[in-house]
Amino acid sequence: MHNTDRRNFLKISATFLSATATGTAVAAPRKTAAVWGAEHWNAGDLVHLLPLVNHRRLRIKASFREPRAEPPKLRVDARTVVGTRSDTRGRFWCFDIDGLAAARTYELQLTESGGKPICDAWPLRTFPAPHAAVEHLRILVYTCGGGNGKAKLPIGTPFFLPIEVRQRLLDRALSLPVDVAIGIGDQVYWDLETGLNHPRLGRFVRAFYDRYGRFDFDLPVLGSANEDVFTRVVDDQLSTLYGVRFRSLPTYLTQDDHDYFENDVATDRIVTFPPTPYMRRLARATQRLYFPEFLPDEHLPGALPGVSSVDPTGGISQSFGTLRYGRLVEALMYDCRGYLSLKGPTAGFVSRGVERWLARRTADEPDVRHLLHLPSTPFGWSAGKWGEWYPDRLEADRSFGTKTAKPYWQSGWFAQHQRLLKAIGGQEKRIPLIVSGDLHAVGSGRITRSGDWHSGAGVTSVLAGPLGTAGPGWPSAFRGTPPQVPSALEVQPSLSPVEKNGFTLIDITPKSVTLSQFAWRPPEPVEKIDSLKPINVVRLARPG
Repeated sequence: MHNTDRRNFLKISATFLSATATGTAVAAPRKTAAVWGAEHWNAGDLVHLLPLVNHRRLRIKASFREPRAEPPKLRVDARTVVGTRSDTRGRFWCFDIDGLAAARTYELQLTESGGKPICDAWPLRTFPAPHAAVEHLRILVYTCGGGNGKAKLPIGTPFFLPIEVRQRLLDRALSLPVDVAIGIGDQVYWDLETGLNHPRLGRFVRAFYDRYGRFDFDLPVLGSANEDVFTRVVDDQLSTLYGVRFRSLPTYLTQDDHDYFENDVATDRIVTFPPTPYMRRLARATQRLYFPEFLPDEHLPGALPGVSSVDPTGGISQSFGTLRYGRLVEALMYDCRGYLSLKGPTAGFVSRGVERWLARRTADEPDVRHLLHLPSTPFGWSAGKWGEWYPDRLEADRSFGTKTAKPYWQSGWFAQHQRLLKAIGGQEKRIPLIVSGDLHAVGSGRITRSGDWHSGAGVTSVLAGPLGTAGPGWPSAFRGTPPQVPSALEVQPSLSPVEKNGFTLIDITPKSVTLSQFAWRPPEPVEKIDSLKPINVVRLARPG
């Protein structure tokens, strides 16, 4: 091993295993994060590393400071796999290995092609087999992790929370500890058309973007001068944020509007979604270089958009996929922007094929004890913007509702919302639960009415909490209104939306789901993050 003896490796591995096995939530001091962070782990030339696993396969995306002419290798216990280059320069590599044992901790080691270690070894554990009995899982969920921490308004206000503060929030979550991380959408903020031509901020945005260079839309994203601009932009948001913190933590990062390098805007001059081919290539390049795609799932139809296009024989999926953890839980994750349609009453945020997949998995109650829906677009609240399920908007008189039509909004979006909500709320043996991103707030509540749908038990909807939001990014600043309940809905709040940075921990046992929500925002002292306590805890019992 490289600068770490085997006893130290085993100590770190034992700490990780003990925490995941017991599911304890010990409010450890900040130094505990050193087990996960870089303080006592030699990363060598490694810049970032994000892993994903299922019960038999692992897939890792990694980048290095300097390009490599020869492919690096990943040793997984006694097996070795050669890295596949993700970029055209040799800085970004993917490592994929199948045929692993379920619920087993492996020792991983990155090496040069000749066998010399690049960094210290580290542990990574596969998930239990799909039908294994499991007693506990803790999931960390958050949204809006992206944003350049160097960006400031002309008056000096940060446009996004500084990277080191976001890292401190992640370290607090990791210290509790967690088994899986899910970042729902908005991993990157670099809006092109809508940012560069914003009526109030365009001049500032153009000046800031010029530090990184401009994209030439007549050239490919990768393999041209655009690649250098692209990696400079995303490095300062994604690689810098995660580094090697999550090397032992299976991590799902999904995509939303800003990941396509645009905001969801519809005016007489521009309608940004569905994404243009170039927007789609930018989103795909981010995933290709920086974070793993969804691993194969036997229940995911191969005909869905983005399935098997990365690996035609392997079932890798770009935009839709699952976390399956034994028989305990299945989490359905879906991008609501990449395949959005504008077809009036038949429009949808996802295709009918995706909707059918979601409905089938929701109806298959005997297969798994708990089911989570994790869409990129939230259920239960609105900020009045165009790309939402709901027709509500902020009116000229500052009221919130539907007195005037929202331009370019599609009635089919709400119709699809209703079908999904009825499917989720129709479960009899599972807790109806939705955890979503996008909306810059921490909150939770129970939807008991939506249009003509009513339910006494309701559907619990959770706003996971934004990691990187600051300054003008809050809905009350950018949209002129805090998140509100749409006029067609009734929501019984557990925590009315709070515009603060934060995250949610989801503790799952065979009989219950407990959601602990954490929140913090300047001018609260950053030191407070290290001992942050939940501001809201929701305990849900499985029916029967």
